[in-house]
Amino acid sequence: MAHGPGPVMGPDRKIVQVGKVDGDAIRMLTSSKIWIDHNTLYDCKDGLIDVTRGSTSITISNNWFRFQDKVMLLGHNDGYRRDKNMRVTVAFNHFGPRCQQRMPRYILHFLRYYQSRKLCLGGSMNPSIKSEANLFIAPEGQNKEVTWDPNMNGNFKSKHDVFENGACFGESVAKGVAMSPNYTPEQIFEVADGRTVRALTRSAGALKCPVTSRC
Repeated sequence: MAHGPGPVMGPDRKIVQVGKVDGDAIRMLTSSKIWIDHNTLYDCKDGLIDVTRGSTSITISNNWFRFQDKVMLLGHNDGYRRDKNMRVTVAFNHFGPRCQQRMPRYILHFLRYYQSRKLCLGGSMNPSIKSEANLFIAPEGQNKEVTWDPNMNGNFKSKHDVFENGACFGESVAKGVAMSPNYTPEQIFEVADGRTVRALTRSAGALKCPVTSRC
């Protein structure tokens, strides 16, 4: 079930009207095989994207997130065990300006995060987060740490990330240990150099396409 601020298409291809929601731009409950691509999301009452209550096989790509406190939550809460099997890929997204936290916050199991432009990510309840070829730009001031793990029990690994303005990544996985999402051969893909992130995310956000031509 996907929840949005207006009409959505249900599994039977019928348009249904969504009632009152909790203030998220996009909210997924018990959903699977969802692709969220090329959206510009900002200034919502709660968060921009919530993926919760057993949702899995979610791809979030080519989006522009800006002007938001809580950006993205992956997992319902620390005690909701159905989310332990969640699989999410976050790729080619641009976070900022003025995004404060949850970019994303991941509660349970495995997240692969690559080729995105942003500052911080965090998790709780023993998450495994692999950050690969991302561009992290620290703000001015003292907050330069990329990772956030209040319980100090997660697995964080950085591979080929690029850090600017003093950004730093607190790894908790030993060097040489390869965190793998156990992809099938059809799901394996090559990740580009982290120095190309600005070019790769240049078209992130809603596409601007004239009526007379295809995007």
